[in-house]
Amino acid sequence: MAKTELKRINKFLSEAGYCSRREADKLIEAGRVTINGVVPEMGTKIAPNDVVAVDGNLIENTKESFVYLAFNKPVGIVCTTDTSVEKDNIIDFINYPKRIFPIGRLDKPSEGLILLTDDGDIVNKILRASNNHEKEYVVTVDKPISQTFIERMAGGIHIADLNKTTKKCQVKKLGSYKFKIILTQGLNRQIRRMCEYLNYEVQTLKRVRIMNIKLDMPVGEYRELTKNEFTDLNELLKDSTKTFKSKSRGKQKRV
Repeated sequence: MAKTELKRINKFLSEAGYCSRREADKLIEAGRVTINGVVPEMGTKIAPNDVVAVDGNLIENTKESFVYLAFNKPVGIVCTTDTSVEKDNIIDFINYPKRIFPIGRLDKPSEGLILLTDDGDIVNKILRASNNHEKEYVVTVDKPISQTFIERMAGGIHIADLNKTTKKCQVKKLGSYKFKIILTQGLNRQIRRMCEYLNYEVQTLKRVRIMNIKLDMPVGEYRELTKNEFTDLNELLKDSTKTFKSKSRGKQKRV
């Protein structure tokens, strides 16, 4: 007799395209998820015939294919899926016909490339800081950039209130007030905090690349990933872990 395949509830919601595993955990903690009419504990596993609902709405995993979008986020748009809280949220702005969610965040004053999908597994792989995936930004600041600024940004900055030192990174001066920076981690408001430590203030911040995906569409517009982009992305992700190695859960980071 074949063994019944059990699946964690957060994985089920992710694979159904409802939300990421991290968001699913929040829904479970809030008591908004039920299995066969009962609110489950975190980590509960479900069988194929179990009935899963969120806020009383039945969730079925009938997905045929996942959606992968690249979006040029404008300044002023908030990267949240909670459309009841934020008026200028990314989901309402894009108004995509399927339920999707952003991979990571860009804070409200920042603009540029952000990926959106309904594939929870790829979200987890990209978001793990330990996976060292590159993200590239173009930044302007409020005063002329010195060579010392470039060297100290590249060498790592200690962020006191987070009690962490940023990883060494690539930094290149593009103009008197503009530089490019490539990060492989995502501390909260990392670039802004690094600049503030050196007594610079960020004026504009634009993300222009996530791994192999480059920003190539006008502000406020999105496109689907090309076949080649998706193939290359999966190649970069093939050795990535999908789960945290530590016991604590971090929030999605903003820069």
